[in-house]
Amino acid sequence: MAFRRKTIHNPVTGQTITFLQTRRDTNGTLLEMETSYAPGSHEPPAHYHPGQQEYFQIQAGELTVRVHGIEKVLRTGDSLHISANVPHAMWNAGNIETIVNWKVLPAMQTEYMLETITGLACDGKTNATGMPSWPQTALMLGHFSREFRLTKPPYALQWIVFKIVGSIARLRGLRPFYTQHLD
Repeated sequence: MAFRRKTIHNPVTGQTITFLQTRRDTNGTLLEMETSYAPGSHEPPAHYHPGQQEYFQIQAGELTVRVHGIEKVLRTGDSLHISANVPHAMWNAGNIETIVNWKVLPAMQTEYMLETITGLACDGKTNATGMPSWPQTALMLGHFSREFRLTKPPYALQWIVFKIVGSIARLRGLRPFYTQHLD
């Protein structure tokens, strides 16, 4: 479980997250983190948050962002607000570490999702870009659909596929989150 000053590190993507304020600290209204992106990180799949908004403040380095399909580079001192349901992706295309203050409102279960993804990477259960297996991904995306959705394919199709594949994944012993990574 996330707590103030807890740091998690994804050895595959190179992203480090330090929790500054958790959902417990803010009664669920806010999750605040400091995150660092390793140089030359990969562009993640475009996604959106149906019930959350995000605020990013670049503390050091540069962060490449794609919002509504338009790519731009944010530099130290720049900030970005992303409203709910806005498609986006962000990564560090530069050659030095990027540090970002990242706020998610409301917090919902985002900290559990981040801990799970990082835990899977730490356990060697992701590919070279940090993505878990397809059954694990379907199970997680189904479970965390209030917090995170892919932009493609349409959500109705995702929902159907995630329910079917997620059920098979559960039968194979997979879980949407792992309590051993929540301590």
